[in-house]
Amino acid sequence: MGAGDGSTLEVYDTPFGKLGGLICWENYMPLARYAMYAWGVQIYTAATWDYGEAWLATLRHIAREGRVFVLAACMPLRVSDIPDHYAFKRFYQNSNEWINPGGSAIVNPDAEIVAGPLEKAEGLLYAEIRPSQLHGSKRMMDVTGHYNRPDVFQLTVKRSPRPILRETDDAWI
Repeated sequence: MGAGDGSTLEVYDTPFGKLGGLICWENYMPLARYAMYAWGVQIYTAATWDYGEAWLATLRHIAREGRVFVLAACMPLRVSDIPDHYAFKRFYQNSNEWINPGGSAIVNPDAEIVAGPLEKAEGLLYAEIRPSQLHGSKRMMDVTGHYNRPDVFQLTVKRSPRPILRETDDAWI
């Protein structure tokens, strides 16, 4: 997404289930999420700079919409975490201690927050993931299965690399 392409957009088989996810505000892109769901993601990772109630609501929505477990890693950052030699630190001179409070969380397919949110702290979150929650929840609603409308909608994901810059020795005519 952004300046990237679809060549690295992937869902991976792991011993714990199918793992995939998006980064930062890609999580607000419905078609990118749909691709993850269509590829069968079960454990959805969402690493971001975002935080707060709206972000937690997004995580809960993703969990419910995709019927997935969501593991959200959010970056807590204090002003003191920025080394003094970086000139941009001056932009935060009048800030509170926390530039970003974080908000990491784990959400189950029923949209329940089962760990976190971890705010204004660095740490690890743990939660038990029950695969039975995945299977039962897909019978209720599957946005890429029985609740899908392939008669009306179709998503095409271009998986080949698409560099943002191509070099050539050909002269302009």
